[in-house]
Amino acid sequence: MPERVHIRALGALVLLQLTYVAALPAAAQSAGSPPPVLRQERGNLILENIPERDPQLAERLQRYLHARQATFRDWLPDGSMLISTRFGNTEQIHRLTAPMGARQQLTFYDEPITTALAPQTGAADGFVFLKDRGGDENAQIHYYRFADRSVRLLTDGKSRYGSPVWSNDGRRVAFFGNVRDGVSYDIFFFDVTSDIAPRLMVGGQQGTWYPLDWSPDDRKLLVQNYVSINESYLHIADVATGSLTPLDTSGRKIGIHAARFAPDGRGVYVVSDEKGEFAQLRYVDTVTGQSRDITAHIPWDIEAFDASVDGRYLAWVANEDGISRLTVLDNVAMRELAVPGLPQGLITNLKFDRTGRRLALSVESPQVPRDVYVYEIERNELVRWTNSEAGPVDIGSFVPAELVRYPTWDRVNGRQRLISAFVYRPRTPGPHPVVINIHGGPESQYRPGFEPFIQFLVNELGYAVVAPNVRGSSGYGKTFLRLDNGMLRQDAVKDIGSLLVWIGMQPDLDRERVVVMGGSYGGYMTLASLVAYSDRLRGGIDVVGISNFVTFLENTSGYRRDLRRAEYGDERDPKMRAFLTRISPLTNASHIRRPLLVVQGLNDPRVPASESEQMVAKIRASGGEVWYLAAKDEGHGFRKKQNRDFYLEVTAQFLERLARK
Repeated sequence: MPERVHIRALGALVLLQLTYVAALPAAAQSAGSPPPVLRQERGNLILENIPERDPQLAERLQRYLHARQATFRDWLPDGSMLISTRFGNTEQIHRLTAPMGARQQLTFYDEPITTALAPQTGAADGFVFLKDRGGDENAQIHYYRFADRSVRLLTDGKSRYGSPVWSNDGRRVAFFGNVRDGVSYDIFFFDVTSDIAPRLMVGGQQGTWYPLDWSPDDRKLLVQNYVSINESYLHIADVATGSLTPLDTSGRKIGIHAARFAPDGRGVYVVSDEKGEFAQLRYVDTVTGQSRDITAHIPWDIEAFDASVDGRYLAWVANEDGISRLTVLDNVAMRELAVPGLPQGLITNLKFDRTGRRLALSVESPQVPRDVYVYEIERNELVRWTNSEAGPVDIGSFVPAELVRYPTWDRVNGRQRLISAFVYRPRTPGPHPVVINIHGGPESQYRPGFEPFIQFLVNELGYAVVAPNVRGSSGYGKTFLRLDNGMLRQDAVKDIGSLLVWIGMQPDLDRERVVVMGGSYGGYMTLASLVAYSDRLRGGIDVVGISNFVTFLENTSGYRRDLRRAEYGDERDPKMRAFLTRISPLTNASHIRRPLLVVQGLNDPRVPASESEQMVAKIRASGGEVWYLAAKDEGHGFRKKQNRDFYLEVTAQFLERLARK
């Protein structure tokens, strides 16, 4: 899914501090010098050159931003469940005991909590959850105990931790941590029934290691050595000794998307692209090494799966051209079950309960908020557990996402290559102004989920929104995924040029009023598109985007650096460094001749704030127009509702102005 970066309007009582940059020396005040920067601070937000808010526009937007969603997180041993949803400023963990029942809020923090995992059996009386500070992504693992509603910190409070996995006896939690050197990921486990410090299980290895699953007898742990989206290696760790046994000794570079032990304890289910373009589910016998394909008949990526505790049922979700397709297989009857009444859209967080007869999942679509459903297998019934509110807006006015394919600039197998995109079209007559919304990643994919802001743009501002999956996107095979790697980076930017040609041929779209926007890598694509196609664009919105690949690779957090080099290239190589410098938007900032909105979280560990700051300074120095919005309490994306709503309000104001120009 694309990285969704949004923000929230602050109340009228928030203190407004107005400051101006220091007066320039007299010599710098000559004709043609850039004007002083109007800087405002509103709580944790910093605004530069952003006009006064439009109250009427803000009121129209707020009607859409009241929407909330619910996400399934885990089953509890008693058959109730944990979900995450927002009733205040951030998403917190709630407990549900029955379908459509009252939600009992369990966590109450200023920071959002979206990960919560519970044991299915055993001694533990609670669950673990992850929480960071201000978006710094140094998540800590906490243990919530139901008996006294206490919360216990299991980690050191400063390093980065994640991927908690419960043992089957409900006593131990395995997780990764980078406490050793701030870069490498080691694997630890903690006994929640004791006060003993976490024990190192797999340590001293080079690279990034994740725990995936405990064996049924809890004597082994399935672990993954992740190199890149195209290269991973599975090992089985002995819990007592930490010794590692590779699952595959061939040394082949395979993209592994998911893996877990089969209920029989002998085999492992693996989702990988070993045998073709797409990631397929197969069963691997760890004794004989033999494997059995399960989804080879599906020409799309398998993105999630789960098996019932007794092994009778196996469920998986395929990503078919951006839409989720659920399959539930009865391994005894050897037949696929038809899930009645399942909404079409995106399916996430698939998990069987401890009985193996109930399958929970979250479902959303462009026209319906994300909610939690349970498939009751023995009754063959889909039961809705939550019903989230879309706010005071007629949900019937929300438009669907239309899948289109447009021709791009090169050919494959003798034919012009086609790029997929999702289009949200206003129901009113055109031609309409256009927002090109480019996803992050780049190893990601735009998929049509519930995004109230897009519906606002379409229904209130009259924009059509086009979300392309340019080369390098996931979901279309591993060859397509690699088409933008290294020296091929600019080929993805050319796909935006081809999209502009396609827009110009659509009678309901206005080619004279096109704006490009994106977050993270999508922010880079926004800047690069403005460099290449300023004469065909009205402006751009860059959210936590890369402006210079060399400075980005040098300054991104150490634990991410090698992972990003695998995608973008190694800046330490002189030839690659020269190439990355040449194509970086910062090098070519003089070519950007359109208004730009730049948004940045100051605690961003992925794309440091310096990437935005240097771009803003460079464009201003050449006389360009830049609105700049930064948040002191956010990281790579704006997760707090107050900040998120404010960002969206500024974005709406920026887009409305460009549409009128």
